[in-house]
Amino acid sequence: MTDPDVQISDSGGTMQRLTGAAVHRAVDLEVLETERWVGAGPDWHDAGAAPFLEPGSVVHWRYGHRIDPMRVVRDDARGLVAWLAEETEVLSSARAGGVGVRDVPLEERFTGERVPVLGRWRGTGTLRIAPTGRPWSAWLFWDDDGGFAGHYVNLELTHRRRGCDTATRDLTLDLWLEPSGALWLKDADELEAATQAARYSPAQADEVHAIADWARSELVEGRDWPLDEEWTTWRPPASWTVPPLPDTDDVRAARATILRS
Repeated sequence: MTDPDVQISDSGGTMQRLTGAAVHRAVDLEVLETERWVGAGPDWHDAGAAPFLEPGSVVHWRYGHRIDPMRVVRDDARGLVAWLAEETEVLSSARAGGVGVRDVPLEERFTGERVPVLGRWRGTGTLRIAPTGRPWSAWLFWDDDGGFAGHYVNLELTHRRRGCDTATRDLTLDLWLEPSGALWLKDADELEAATQAARYSPAQADEVHAIADWARSELVEGRDWPLDEEWTTWRPPASWTVPPLPDTDDVRAARATILRS
């Protein structure tokens, strides 16, 4: 019998419907700081402090070694709002040999060597909003016909800034909020597999789940920023072009791999 409270997402992850009121506790973010690959040096500063980027300028949104070039919509003490356009070239990673991470069984997904690869952001453009001091960002998605599809709450480290870079690290577990108000916990099976593979310690996995409870309570049920503002009707200016990837060592390595293949 099919369980209506469990679904498989478009990306292949398991989603569990969340019901009832959230219960959350204080989160120890320091436990997760060892996950920060980029943004830990003394030349980086916490997000939410000047200098801020001007609207329309380019920001490189970094998840560890991943880079997504985006246009700034707003950047101030409250947080960063940025636009990732359709077909933007992005830097991500794959298993050795170029096999996609989601193209292998779940128990193998967090093992083995990773190599930098180039790809394209598929589907419609996405608006991302990173509230200052919070370990999550809210992504707004639209359907092909322009209708609002929902909010994806990506659990991640708090952002660190340097120049036109904003650095965080994805924490595997996510929330999906439908326009109807239905809320789903996404990829708990991936977090468990990552813990089994020693990608996270059990203590770190506990804190990631606690972040999900915090985001559910404060952001979703509390309608905190950015859900208290009407971003669902925002659209990018027609004059905006798609920004290129920066010329970094990882980007050059990925381009060289393509030339050799």
